[in-house]
Formats: sequence, C-alpha cells, structure tokens
Amino acid sequence: MLRICRRKHSPESRSLEAAVCSGMAGGGRARRSSILPPPLRMHRLLLLGCLWLLAAPPGSSTFQRPTGTPAPLQLQYLLEPLHPTVHTRRGATATLPCVLRALPRNYRVKWSKVEPASYGESIIIITNGLLHKSYGPLGPRARLRHGHRYDASLTITDVALDDEGRYRCQLVDGLEDESISLTLHLEGVVFPYQPSNGRYKFNYHEAKRACEQQDARLATYQQLYRAWTEGLDWCNAGWILDGTVHYPIINAREPCGGRLLPPGVRTYGARDKQKDRFDAFCFTSSLQGQVYFIRGHLNFKEASQACRSHGAALAKVGQLFSAWKFSRLDRCDGGWLADGSVRYPISTPRQRCGGLPEPGVRSFGFPSKDRSAYGTYCFVAK
Repeated sequence: MLRICRRKHSPESRSLEAAVCSGMAGGGRARRSSILPPPLRMHRLLLLGCLWLLAAPPGSSTFQRPTGTPAPLQLQYLLEPLHPTVHTRRGATATLPCVLRALPRNYRVKWSKVEPASYGESIIIITNGLLHKSYGPLGPRARLRHGHRYDASLTITDVALDDEGRYRCQLVDGLEDESISLTLHLEGVVFPYQPSNGRYKFNYHEAKRACEQQDARLATYQQLYRAWTEGLDWCNAGWILDGTVHYPIINAREPCGGRLLPPGVRTYGARDKQKDRFDAFCFTSSLQGQVYFIRGHLNFKEASQACRSHGAALAKVGQLFSAWKFSRLDRCDGGWLADGSVRYPISTPRQRCGGLPEPGVRSFGFPSKDRSAYGTYCFVAK
C-alpha cells in the first residue's frame, strides 16, 4: 500500500501523501497537521477512499458471481430418446421410441400427434400397460411395440404422407405427468404446381386438393426450406400446409423480388384461404409402384389407352417426381401425365436434354390434348 500511495503525482499533495503513509506505518495513527487548504483536503479524502476499497474484504463487493439458469426438470419415469427424429419413407414401418425407466403403480401412456394448424393434438393410442385403445384415422395403423415390460414405443405401419410431424409420448400419473417429443421425418421431394389455366389460380383449399390429386400433399415450411437448401429455385409464390405463402429463391433476379434481396425462402405470410390465389408447393415421398415410359407420337387420349393396355394408368405429377428422386428415372423424352401436362425427368443433365445444368423434372406445360407428339409415362402399383 505504501507503493500505491507513492504513485500520486500531484506535487501539491506530497505532504498529505507522507502524512497518510506514515500514519499507516504507525498502526493507523496519522499525525495531526495544520489545517489543509480545500484542494489538499479533497485529495486526502480520495486517497483514504481508495485505500479503504483496496483493503476491504472480498465479501463486501457489490458484484456477485452469476448463479446460472436453473437446471431443467429431470424426467423421473421416461427416458430421453437418443435420436428424437425418426427418418422413414412412405409405405415403410416406423417406430417412435418411448421407454420407461420405472413403472408407477397406476399410470397410463398416451400417444398423440401435434397438429400445428389447429393448435391441438390428435390422440392415437392410450395404454395402461395391459390394455390399450386406439383413436382417430392413425389408430388402425398404430400399435405398441412392447419389446419388454418397460417399452411403450409406438409403431406405425404403411407410413403415409400425412404421418410426418411431431408426436408426443405422455406418461399420465396424477400430478407426476411428464412427456417426451419426437419427430417423424419422411424423405421426399417438393415440387411447385399450377393448373393448366395459368399461375395463381388456387385458393388454399383448391391447392390442397390439387396436391392430393397428384399423389402428394401440401408441403410444410420445413420441407420447403429443405428443398430450397437442396436447390429449389422458383419465382412463383405458392401455398403451403399451414396456410402461409412463400417462394424459394437461390438466384436473386429482377422478376423475383429484385437483385438486392438475398437468396432465401421469401414469404407473403398468412393469407386469406378463401379469397387469395397462388400456386401450390406439393410434397411427395417414395412410391409403392413403378413409373415407366412408352414411346410414341400420341395425343392425350391415346396415351391414356396405351397405359391401360399395359395394366397401368397415366402417371401423376407426384409419381413422376418420386420416380426421379428415388429411382433416378432419367429420360430425355417428353411424356403425357394424368393432369394433361407433358414432362420428362433428368437425373444426369446434358446439353441435348434441355441444356439446364441441374437435374430435375422439366416441363412442356399443358399442350393441346389433341397434339400427337409425345410418349407417355405410366404408373403401375405394386
């Protein structure tokens, strides 16, 4: 502390400095001096204050070490899943894990699917370990795995497009209720869709039906975002499942919001489901069947007859996208589809097949159904 006192550089305060320091060396008894002028008295007060702060014990500090956030509540009966997301495809069998570490005396396990659009949950199955009861449209395809007495995992057979989403396994035990959440993720492909009479013709309900008619469903935002990260670049806005409207842009350009806006999934937000009109973004997954091509110079009617003669039907747009995505269907030939459009799938881009550098399903639009210029894509179920 003597060194601290001697660091004062004011010449006027050297006598005060000596007085304070000598007083500390003598057990704190500072010698009385003549009355000091006001500036020196102020220096003395400041020095004494500094020395008191330096000598004060740490416990008197006004700052305290952060205590951190409270620890999350620990599950007493349910085990946290190692993998909260389960990946599957349409038509497969998927199991959502839910395992108990102990069995309460009286309990029930309730499985439900979270429905974001309605801000609610749809109950699938309830069990007390001995008996169970199924509910809703998913009930007939859902069962408990029962690998052992602590196993309450949910198994879904013949997974459908609508099965994707978030699920909840809830242990109901009076006031001790607890739950875990899991996500069922379907591998698939998102594609934009518009009718033959041009763009921006669908309200929300028409867009939903249009996707279903093409062996698909309206995409979720997560599916649309994932498709954008994988290369989907589309300038027309379209409905998605939650009733909002978006369009994914990779290459910023003037007709698509301008060059100044960054790439991304741009949004119009929630729109009037009855009055507002846009295109649709549809989602489909793997096929339970096969898409194949028949050569020819056929009009739409002849194309349909050609498929029927092979025990098949004209392929739907979603089925062609699925065959391109999962079976890597690659043909340079335009062919009729069930909606009256003409398209062709390219897995290996080449100059003579449209010239575009990216793989994808190319479109000739909706030519006259009387035009005999194309082959046909057929679908046969397995």
